[in-house]
Amino acid sequence: MIEKQVILFVRGEQSFDGLEPDITELMTEGVMTIDSGGGISLSYQETELTGMEGTTTCFTIQDDRVVLSRTGGVSSQMVFQQGKLHSSLYETPWGTMVVDVSTIKLAHRLDSHGGILEIQFNIAVDHQVTGRNQFKIRVRESAR
Repeated sequence: MIEKQVILFVRGEQSFDGLEPDITELMTEGVMTIDSGGGISLSYQETELTGMEGTTTCFTIQDDRVVLSRTGGVSSQMVFQQGKLHSSLYETPWGTMVVDVSTIKLAHRLDSHGGILEIQFNIAVDHQVTGRNQFKIRVRESAR
């Protein structure tokens, strides 16, 4: 297993019909782990900027599937697999919701030096479509 300190450039975008997209951009230190089976994990600490301070976010990439897990102040797991619908529970300090994720695009070009991960998906909360979302994460090795 290889574990490296990395710099992550995370861009999240939420679009709702008729409204300007809500965009969050974050540059943060994180850890990239590559396991012997070729799976890659990217993890980092959320900040006050994202509204999830005290939460650890981890993207686990394995073949054609990405799992987004959050633990701490927010607890959730979302599964992204192009062309498939996955449902999960999303726990917040204000309550628990059912979240349906329908992945439109899933692409990554990641290796031990960094790269990029892109996910575009529709999300439904309690089975009501709430909009289109996108993550774009650029990864580069830390200078440390």
